[in-house]
Amino acid sequence: MGAEIITVSRDTKFVHLAWQRDEKQLANVKYPMGSDVTGKLAKMFGVYDEATGLSLRGTFIISPEGKLLNAEVNFFNMGRNVDELMRKFKANLHLAKQTAEGCPAKWKEEGDLTLKPSAKMVGRVHEALKEMGG
Repeated sequence: MGAEIITVSRDTKFVHLAWQRDEKQLANVKYPMGSDVTGKLAKMFGVYDEATGLSLRGTFIISPEGKLLNAEVNFFNMGRNVDELMRKFKANLHLAKQTAEGCPAKWKEEGDLTLKPSAKMVGRVHEALKEMGG
């Protein structure tokens, strides 16, 4: 879908290699796995935990222009949901083309119901979604 995916952790490239070799869920990973052993990138994205020296689990969608479109930060022991990440990614692709629309929380694919934000919509989102069949 035109995205460049990069994972980054505080682990070294050797730890990444071991994870990819031994963790079966990572066996087919084809995107780069970056190493942030100094924590500089984690600090820049606001996910560095000073108390532990570790990084929280951050997921960021950044536009080709360098604009942050979505940020999700989970605690150390909370996994991420790739389906929700893909929903957000697809919504951002849609909204880049349809800038006057809004994608509700249950929006999943192109063609799903969207909203047109306006002063009339304030306080009426639930009703608007019902009227639209959503």
